[in-house]
Amino acid sequence: MPSLESYRSDIDQIDDQILLLLGDRAKAVIAIGQIKMAKGENVNLHTADREARVFERLFEKNPGPYPNEAIRHVFREIMSASLCLECPIKVAYLGPKGTFTHLAGIRKLGSSAEYIPIPSIKGVFQEVCRGQVNFGIVPIENSTEGVVNHTLDMFFESTATIYGEISQEISHHLLSKATTLEEIKTIYSHPQAIAQCRNWIEEHIPGPPVIDVFSTGRAAELAADDPTAAAIASELAASLYGLNVMGKHIEDRLNNYTRFLVLSNHTPERTNKSKTSLMIYTQDRPGGLCDLLRPFATHGINLTKIESRPSRQKAWEYVFFIDIDGHVDDEPITKTLRELETQTLGMKLLGSYPTDEL
Repeated sequence: MPSLESYRSDIDQIDDQILLLLGDRAKAVIAIGQIKMAKGENVNLHTADREARVFERLFEKNPGPYPNEAIRHVFREIMSASLCLECPIKVAYLGPKGTFTHLAGIRKLGSSAEYIPIPSIKGVFQEVCRGQVNFGIVPIENSTEGVVNHTLDMFFESTATIYGEISQEISHHLLSKATTLEEIKTIYSHPQAIAQCRNWIEEHIPGPPVIDVFSTGRAAELAADDPTAAAIASELAASLYGLNVMGKHIEDRLNNYTRFLVLSNHTPERTNKSKTSLMIYTQDRPGGLCDLLRPFATHGINLTKIESRPSRQKAWEYVFFIDIDGHVDDEPITKTLRELETQTLGMKLLGSYPTDEL
């Protein structure tokens, strides 16, 4: 039977081969970037269609024992580093660092991109529209707390396009410079995170006051500055701010997800599994909503979300935000939108983009 050292030697040789192959891959990526530049094409865009095909091929060829999700994480970082070889990628996100928005961005675009924390959702939209960054990441809805209205409202005035989506599992941890729960005198977090961990707090650390702050990242900053404070935040925040994990997965409900949007000034390529987002102004009359929905049913289109917001044009007049399965160039959707043009006061396509599977 081979010895432990023999197996370790085999691993070293395999690692050397991987390193050489990564170098070969990087050279090919640089060559592709040069060809794109010569053609006047964008070299600094994450290509959703190409990415989807890469993962599909890898999953089909995966012999195990690594599960496909592990393969996804490994190649996400390889592709992220490769993309930045072509041209540095700048990503604005709702900060500060260590928030779940930051974590979602890394999950989608990898850790090699340059992540720029922005203090407001409006600021993220503005950075994208001004061309200061390649992408922006903002939250749009949570599976238990509902829609983020501020993000929806930004589409009234913004020209940014939805380039993609990220469905990120939200798992909260109690973080602190302290080493025991008894040392903690104050707990900070975002109101939604506090609400999602209320039962755990009451059971395990009911004494300290729980104080609202504007983000879980800010909570981690405060905990890093005060050894008697704790934060409810992500595991990423623990590593970024040098905090101890005092309690893992302290959320009261499992299957807690937040959906994030990837914003851009560019339109993504079409993929096999797409989602389309629309903003539709309806007439203020009986049956207006019914008439709005009828064409979707007629053409067999599945609505995955519908939200209403005040139109800002007239009291008690509303605009509907709708997500549907499929791409805007699909024939049933094209027919539906053509019909809606004659039945509504106005319509805005927010984006057709790849669906992120949970």
